[in-house]
Amino acid sequence: MSASEGEETRDVAAQGGVVGGMTVLSRISGLARDVALSHILGAGVAADVFFLAFRIPNFFRRLFAEGAFSQAFVPVLAEYREQRESGIPGGEAALRAFVAAMGGNLGAALLVTVVVGVAGAWGLVALFMPGYFDDPAEFALAVDLTRIMFPYIAFISLVAFAGALLNSAHRYAVPAFTPVLLNVALIAAALVAASQASPSPTGAAYALAWGVLAAGVAQLLFQGPSLAVAGLLVRPKPNWRHDGARKVGVLLLPAVVAASAGQINVLVSTVLASTLEPGSVSWLFYADRLMELPIGVVAVALGTVLITNLSRLRRRGADEQFSAMLDWGLRLGLLLGVPAAAALVVLGLPLVTTIFQHGEFSARDADRTTIALAAYAIGLVPLVLVKIAQPGYFAHQDTRTPLKYTVASIVVNIGVSLATFRWLGFLGLALANSAAAFVNAGLLLRGLFILRRCRWTARLGRTVFATSAATVAMVVALMFATPGREEWLAMGLALHIGWLGALVVGGFVVFVLLVLSFGVRPRDLRHRA
Repeated sequence: MSASEGEETRDVAAQGGVVGGMTVLSRISGLARDVALSHILGAGVAADVFFLAFRIPNFFRRLFAEGAFSQAFVPVLAEYREQRESGIPGGEAALRAFVAAMGGNLGAALLVTVVVGVAGAWGLVALFMPGYFDDPAEFALAVDLTRIMFPYIAFISLVAFAGALLNSAHRYAVPAFTPVLLNVALIAAALVAASQASPSPTGAAYALAWGVLAAGVAQLLFQGPSLAVAGLLVRPKPNWRHDGARKVGVLLLPAVVAASAGQINVLVSTVLASTLEPGSVSWLFYADRLMELPIGVVAVALGTVLITNLSRLRRRGADEQFSAMLDWGLRLGLLLGVPAAAALVVLGLPLVTTIFQHGEFSARDADRTTIALAAYAIGLVPLVLVKIAQPGYFAHQDTRTPLKYTVASIVVNIGVSLATFRWLGFLGLALANSAAAFVNAGLLLRGLFILRRCRWTARLGRTVFATSAATVAMVVALMFATPGREEWLAMGLALHIGWLGALVVGGFVVFVLLVLSFGVRPRDLRHRA
């Protein structure tokens, strides 16, 4: 290895730890936000309308802020950074020109999108919320909320652009922390709504919508100082003919669709849920929110560091290191994702009742949210594996192959949803999401192994065995220690918190001890490349 390459060697696990740690803060604040929402909105009609209207900008938030934009942008950006870091004459100017062109093009496209979206809010509601078309009052509320929140798409997309620039410079903390500001803004909006003389779910929905918009502004401003320190705060200058921008444009659409399978599937579920019994949208939303903690901490963190470092290794032609990094990502994803999925199934009711069951959120809502959570959790591990596998393609600037697999998974989701939602209701929609995740993950991993970008190793096999066996033992222990439904519901909130905490800690200890006994060591979680 040359000196220059040695300087580039980085502790990838430490990078993932930074992203994961910041994401934990984001998810914890997100849970606090959801506690506030469940208390003030519950799972009634106003809640359903707000969550449906929020789903549109939130779809773009997850799509862009959690990887899709980076998957197309970062590999091309890496080429320009390589020119600058190698001391090639004009490398600095070329990098800044590329960033200026991308910022200008993105800003112009977003301006048009926002104008069209706000003006056409009626059509968006008719398309995404057909269940409310026959109720003028609910439909009007949905249109109002959509118009207020739609500009958030522009702010969060620019936030994603800034975050990709910072990640490419190996500055992960600020982009990973930024989502906390959305949660803080919504908690503040909920408190403002609750302080009104005659608080109502409808009034709270309006307050929360304005909170979403304010959060977008705050998140964008928060990134500015870090960009300046990194030397990447460049004045936007639209240039549609710039070679780098055109290359990103070619990669972007397939990358967006490929990275959005989970969000498209959730969106399909939300649309169909709007035609079911009142509360269906909210039950799915709250269940999805609990899924976000392990997905954010594990999948998003791994995906963020993998795309940056795999792109670097691909430029160097380091195929063995490329494969080793994917192997590390798969091992870590399984080691963290499998027990998390099992715990969500076994501890579903304790989690839902402890976090959400208060204020407007009833015991009936808790039961149905628990059912949805169990169905979603079946697909948690495949969702984690998708986030890990896709960078193996995107780092090679191959967005078309993941696109094909994404389309297949979306077809599966729509087919299973349409076949089951009338007789299984919201449960059928959640199961369809899990089925689609299995299809997507299976196709992606199969492709990586065929291309030999990833190989089956002894360490991967040992991790699969140890994780599976330890998870089974953990599940048995948790089932034995968890009270029955009636006994649990009879407890107070303080006892709920204490008992749930003991279950989580106890399950974690059982899992870790057994994994260690099967030969997995802390050094297996570390990786440099």
